[in-house]
Amino acid sequence: MPDVRHLLVDATQQLGDRAEAELLLLHAVRQSRSWLFTHADDVPDMDVQTAYAELLNRRARGEPVAYIIGSRGFWSLDLEVTPATLIPRPETELLVELALERLPRDFAGAVADLGTGSGAVALALASGLPLCRVTATDASAAALEVARRNAARLGIDNVAFVQGDWMVPLGDARFELIVSNPPYIEADDAHLARGDLRFEPATALASGRDGLDDIRRIVATAREHLVPGGWLLFEHGWNQGDAARALLRQAGYDDVFTAQDLEQRDRVSGARNPA
Repeated sequence: MPDVRHLLVDATQQLGDRAEAELLLLHAVRQSRSWLFTHADDVPDMDVQTAYAELLNRRARGEPVAYIIGSRGFWSLDLEVTPATLIPRPETELLVELALERLPRDFAGAVADLGTGSGAVALALASGLPLCRVTATDASAAALEVARRNAARLGIDNVAFVQGDWMVPLGDARFELIVSNPPYIEADDAHLARGDLRFEPATALASGRDGLDDIRRIVATAREHLVPGGWLLFEHGWNQGDAARALLRQAGYDDVFTAQDLEQRDRVSGARNPA
């Protein structure tokens, strides 16, 4: 039977991606990455090789690695993900960075995360602002269960998870900062039928003909839940920066801006509620 080194060579040829081959093997053997450096000559038993072959077949059929292994790293956190949640992506870390830039480390006020999914953004902010109170909303009860498990496993206890559509569960509460990574893909975008997107919840990806339906709702209603001078920040598509800024200006916000990601694409827009 092949040793670890040769298993990885074959798996990389099958998938075309060495990193994915390694992640799936580590999941099969239930070991951390450091194990690879000291066990390359090991010959896994037949049960492990059979399990690994099945994981590779699932990935070859298109199932996302994050759903196969049940986790994805985000910020400094290791998060559980399931098909009920969007898979956290590195570009969304820009949203967290911009939010943390606007609040001091000892901030003890209130923050809201709309459409929290796995809890990625809410938990990243709560871990970076340990004195603050984060309210995380989502319309999906299944997604909120995942988010609650992530909070409990990570020992982050300054987040409250509430079910409901966008602002609805917030009642009359007001916040110094509201963030969101809403759906923003056009409903007829061909990419929704390709790759990992085929397996993710459609309601967390697509938002109307131009992809802006949910962003419009958030921009239109967020001021009712922001303190004077409070910030609204949200992620959007690379080609939606102009539209996002226009919506914010039309709604009466101040200090409207768009920030670009590491690939110099418009990624996050935001603005301040007038003081």
